[in-house]
Parts: sequence; C-alpha cells; structure tokens
Amino acid sequence: MDKADKAEKAERAVNEGEHPEVRDEADGIWSGTWVAERLGVELAGDDRLTGLLGLALRRNPKRAHLLVSNVLGKHVPQSPSVVYGYGFELGRRVRELLGDDEARRAVVLGYAETATGLGHSVADGLGLAPCLHSTRRPVAGVATAGGFEESHSHATSHLLLPEDPALLTGDGPLVLVDDEFSTGNTVLNTVRDLHGRYPRRRYVVVALVDMRSAADASRLADFAREIGARVDLVTAAKGTVRLPEGVLEKGQELVARYEAESAATGDRSSARATPTGPQPGDNRIDLCWPAGLPDGGRHGFTPSHRERLEAALPAMAARIADALPADARRVHVLGFEELMYAPLRLAHELEQITDAEVRFSTTTRSPVLAVDDPGYAIRTRLAFPAHDDPADGPGERYAYNVAGAGFDAVVAVVDSAADTPALHAPDGLLARLAAHTPRVLLAVIPSYVPERPSMLPEPLRGPAFSSYAPEEVGWLLQDLSDVTLEAPTEEREEAIQSGGAHYAESLPVEYQPNVQYQQLFHAALETSAARIAQAVGVVTETVLTERAPRRPVLVSLARAGTPVGILMRRWAQHRHGLDLPHYAVSIVRGRGIDANALRWLAAHHDPRDVVFVDGWTGKGAITRELAQALEEFEKSDGITGFSPEIAVLADPGSCVRTYGTREDFLIPSACLNSTVSGLISRTVLRADLVGPRDFHGAKFYRELAATDVSVTFLDAVSARFPEVADAACAQAKELLAGDRSPTWEGWAAVERISDEYGIHDMNLVKPGVGETTRVLLRRVPWKVLARAGAGSDLDHVRLLAEQRGVPVEEVAELPYTCVGLIHPRYTRGATGADGKAVTV
Repeated sequence: MDKADKAEKAERAVNEGEHPEVRDEADGIWSGTWVAERLGVELAGDDRLTGLLGLALRRNPKRAHLLVSNVLGKHVPQSPSVVYGYGFELGRRVRELLGDDEARRAVVLGYAETATGLGHSVADGLGLAPCLHSTRRPVAGVATAGGFEESHSHATSHLLLPEDPALLTGDGPLVLVDDEFSTGNTVLNTVRDLHGRYPRRRYVVVALVDMRSAADASRLADFAREIGARVDLVTAAKGTVRLPEGVLEKGQELVARYEAESAATGDRSSARATPTGPQPGDNRIDLCWPAGLPDGGRHGFTPSHRERLEAALPAMAARIADALPADARRVHVLGFEELMYAPLRLAHELEQITDAEVRFSTTTRSPVLAVDDPGYAIRTRLAFPAHDDPADGPGERYAYNVAGAGFDAVVAVVDSAADTPALHAPDGLLARLAAHTPRVLLAVIPSYVPERPSMLPEPLRGPAFSSYAPEEVGWLLQDLSDVTLEAPTEEREEAIQSGGAHYAESLPVEYQPNVQYQQLFHAALETSAARIAQAVGVVTETVLTERAPRRPVLVSLARAGTPVGILMRRWAQHRHGLDLPHYAVSIVRGRGIDANALRWLAAHHDPRDVVFVDGWTGKGAITRELAQALEEFEKSDGITGFSPEIAVLADPGSCVRTYGTREDFLIPSACLNSTVSGLISRTVLRADLVGPRDFHGAKFYRELAATDVSVTFLDAVSARFPEVADAACAQAKELLAGDRSPTWEGWAAVERISDEYGIHDMNLVKPGVGETTRVLLRRVPWKVLARAGAGSDLDHVRLLAEQRGVPVEEVAELPYTCVGLIHPRYTRGATGADGKAVTV
C-alpha cells in the first residue's frame, strides 16, 4: 500500500468512524489463551471482545489478571491509525449523543496514565470541547482542583491540575474517559469528588470496553439517581470477566514461579541485553514544537490548541522521517507514561508520510509479568529506572512488547521533565532500547508549565527597599517602614519571657555603634575578609556541585542570610559566569517559614532548585524549624520539592551538611544590625499587620543611610575572591569527598550549658560569635561565656559586654568561641537604674 492509499484509509477510518483493522500478531492465537488455560479466566460478551483484549498477569496484590488492550497504545505496539481511530470514533459518538450545543459546553476528562491519549482522542472526535487528564505528577505552583483514588491501580492517587479552573466549574456535560470499566469504582470516586465541588446535570462515561458485572452497573445507576444527574455510557464493546474462586492466590503463585524461572534462565521475556553501537543520547530530533503549546492535557488542552497542533504536525513528522535510517521498514514510536497523545499524533502523521510500517505504544509504571508465548499478551518486558524524578520516589518502569519485535528504529518521545541523566544512563531507557534495535532516536517535547497569575506581589528591591542593588536580592516581604514597631529592649524581653508576646511581634531599637565600635568592625573586616571569601567559595562550590546540572535558586533566610546569599551569588558570577536568582524570605522561630513566600517561589521556580541560605548555625534551632515548616507546608499545599537542607557560611554547631567552614569565628556582618544588612530590620509577624495572604513584614531604615556599611562589607569580601579561588575549590572538593553528616554537637553543648547554669530554657542560650553578638545587641544579656584564650574574634563582644555591664567568664572546655546567655526569669526589676543588666 503506497502513501496515498494509507492516508486515504486512515482518513476514512478517522472521519467516518470506521475501525482500521486490528492486526493479530500471533497467527490467529488469542493473546489471552495462556492465562485462560492456567487460571480459568473467561471473557464473555461481544464478538469483537477477544480482538480488542488479551490477558496477562499483574505483579499487583490487589488483582491477579490484567486486561491488555490491543488498541490503546499502551502495552501492545499497534498501528497509530488504529489507536487514534478508536478514540476518535468514540468522540464522534459522544457528539451525536450530546448534540452540538451541549458538546460545546462539555469538558473531556481522561484518566492517567493509560487513558490520557484515549481521552484526548475522544476530545478530538467530539471536536468542540477542551480536554483535561488526571495526573500523578504534582506541578510546582499549580493548585489542585480535585483528586480521587483508583483503588486497583499500581499507583492509586490522581490529581487534577487545570490551568483554568473554569474547566471544571462549568455546568456543561463532563465526559469521563477510561480504557476499561472493570468495576466502575474509579468513575464513582471521580464523580463523587467533582460533583461535591462542581455539581452538574450530566455525565458521559466513555471506555473502549465495559466489563462490569450487572451489580456494578446498577451501582452507577443508583448513584446517578442519588445525585440527580444523568449518566450515559459510550463504549466500543461490552462483556464480563468470569473469575474462578481463588484466582488471586493462583495468579500470585504463577507470577512468583515464572519470575523466578525467568531470573534463573535469562528468559528473553525480561530483556536486559547490553547495548552496542552509537550512544542513543546522541540521536536527537529537534521537533521545533510550537512555543507555548501544551504537551498534553495535564493542565488542559483547548480547541485552539488543537488547531495549532494540527498545523504543526506535518513539519514535525517530516523531521522524524528525515532522521530515520533510509532502509527502516518497521518503526516504533514510544511515548512516555502520561505523555501519550502527542507521541500518538506524531506517530499517526508519520504513518501517513513514510513507507515504513509504524507502530505506537508507551512506557508505563504498571508491573506486569512477561511470558514469551503467542497466547500471552505481554511477551517481553524492558525494565529501567524512572527518569522524571517522580514525586513518589524512584522506581522501576517498563516498556512491553518492544524487545524482540524486529523494529529497525525506535523513536522515544519524552517531555523535558523526563529528559534527565537517568534517561541517558547505562541502565536507562535509551540504553535498554539500543540493545534491541539498530537505531534509537530521541524527541523531547517541552513540558508545559502554566503561567498562572500570582495573587502575591513581586519581590521588593533596592533602592526602593534596601540599600542593595536591585539585582542582588529580591525581598519576599512587605514594607512596614511607616509602622512604629520598636520597643525598649527590657520591655520586649519581659513580654517575651512572660509569654505575653512573641519576639517577632516587635522590633528592638536599632543599636547605633560609637566610633570605637565602628573601628572594631572595620578592623575585623580587614582581618577576616579573605577567610570569609574562602568560606563563601567553599559553600557556593559545594552547592553548585550538589545541584548540578540544575541551576540553584538562592533563598536567604532574612536577615543574617541575606549578605551571605549575595556573596554566594557574586561568587557564582565571578567563578562560573552564572546569574543565580536570589531572594530573601522570613522564618520565625516557633512560627515557621513564610508560607506565602514559598507559594510565590513555587509559582516562579522549581522547588527542587531552591537552596536555603543562612549566615551561621548556633545550636541548630532554625535548621529544625525549617524542616518542620516545610513538612507542614507540603501537607497543607501539596507542593513538594523544597529541601530542608540549609547552606551556611559557618556551621560551628555541626547542624548542616553544606557549609563554608565549621570554625566559630567572627563574621563582621554579625557585628551590626540593619546597617550591614541593606538597612532592613529583622522580620515581623503580627496578626494585625500580616494577613493570611501577606508576606511577613520588615522595615527599611532609610534614615540610617549615613552609617550604612552593607555594600562596603560585600565589596571587601568579593575583592578577595581571586586570591582564594583555588584554595576554596580544593577545599570544597575535599569536603564533598568526605563525611559531612551533622553531629549536632552544638545542640548537646547547649543542653549541658543550660543545665549547668540553671537556665533550663535552650532558647536563652545562644552559642557562637554571631549569636552572642545578637544577644548583646537585641536582648537583655546575663553573661557571656568565652573560650579561654580567644583572641581578636571577641574584641567587639568584650566591648559590647562592657557597655552593657555584662560579665565575661572564661571557660576552658567550651566548644564554641563564645556563648551568650540571655537573662533568665527576666523582669525589669532585674535591671539597674542605669539600664545595665545585673546578675541573679
């Protein structure tokens, strides 16, 4: 048959509702014979049933048998005209049932993963309606509009993630499409969930085969009456499955026995041959996929999207044809899990323009026993690791009936989220395919990510907010500069310790350093700039290596993390020419991280790319706070991917894995407050100022510009990057090769100090130079413990302690350079008339 004849036949099949011939590849042997003979499973119903379905055995404790469709394009390679034609005809029948007016108001919903392509094909046949499919892949920044469970499936949870929520909120007919109805439970679960949210008058249930029992069918009818809606059914064939008693146990025994035999004999049904020849990853086809066109129905696919795809298909299929070997006579187009429709349409178009015999199927999550017998539906199985970083963790994936099928070329079509190193690995899909065909080609379709308008404002930037340059950092905060928030230190301390207020509900009065203290800051900066620069280099190189090849998004914990985040960003530019995004967010002890800031980040970046940055660790309280807050956020919002790991400049408490140093030394940015942090206050979280949809707040102290050294600090450290670059890179490489596991020795030391000094409140013990400085600047200090022999790193601490009348005790075995103790059981009566703290 020449190209013109093939095109004419396919067009007739699609446009006139005819089914192209379903080829029986097993010379007249039904592909359910093997299971039927061993388990006594029977199919009864329409004459066409055995042509549409074969049987296999699941590796699934919930159901022994699997109905394997010959026309779905999932487990069995099939002519794309056959696969598309069946879905398209079902859509035509739905349009006839509804009429054009109702069809225009309808929405088609296909089920992941098997019916994503079928649902889309039904929508094409319907012609007037948008389509959506459920998904098991959460997408950053896209809210869940619904979900349901598929109890018998290998992966049960479905999400609905429409870009336009109106797809589900209308009252037009909802067309639910699945490959088969075995019990009807999935449809019932879906309608129950969606009808409770978005009630409508009519549902149409579409499937290739309806295999429900009479009791199951009556359950759906009863439910329709219960909710007062009409439910119609459109299928290609009907029948029932007769299962003998004990079939589940018998099936499990068969699966266990045959898998053991296969492992022992190297049976070709579980093909794992070693690839030879050119690496498949080198054979890419640039489809020139239209910009902004969705790759499928995960977020919705409209009639206008369909028009764009139809216009682009001929050129894309021609690019595939040009890349095929000249002598290819049998070509397979292999889609990827939920990505069924786009590969199917490419295969269907390719079938029209090439002399080769084209077949189509997709990879799958579903584990099925493979038996190399003509009476069994799954004859071979290629197994490989998941390669799209799935939300439910790593696992094995499969391509069935591809190995040993005699294909001259295989075109693997994946979305860009799945184009990962795992796809190209020696045990990955491409290598597995290369062992069974002379030519493997790869086509990557861009993963569509909806650009949803954010209800949250864009980040604040300098010079309108902060003294930093606008490109250095975006503040995910709201500006509270016009609100009076400052309170005397002693007043704040009493309120905090009595439980009358949280420390984040007010601000301390900004400390204004005298000339002597300013001189100490500049001397410390001169002395430590190179050491800080090297630590910046170490932590940045570590982050870049750990996250490669992805580009990190730096998110500093305001305020102490912000200068460090800017320095890390500068190092990435200096050393690698990278322009890393950088934001600052609020985290509050006892209240968690700003959830709205996380939502903004998830809407604009992949959460997996976010690296949280802080200045230093003390006892690790913020590290624990972040981990707990992210866990709660994942549960509340369903957004996954944020890592609780924090990258810090200094980790004296041994609380994190990613750090520049674990030494406890003076970081000059700890010496001051806002005047070394872009003139931004610490963050504020108070119910009357920060609503449920607001970012946490902070103030911009513009009036302190004359004493601002924020950029001075950054420039002094950045200037030392060239001289420390080699040492920093070498140190980072050494750290990455070693054991960086946190020991939490800082936490243990704080517990000991709290007990020894009778404080019994770990929040009042602040270990490390940075935390001790904060105690002296912002709280009511009681004592400072200094390691015996500590030198110039503590000059500023001694000066501040002297100014506030705080004793400094030298301690021989202190794990930190110093520890600040906040006054326990504080009341304003514990402060003398001169404002200096006194001992108890």
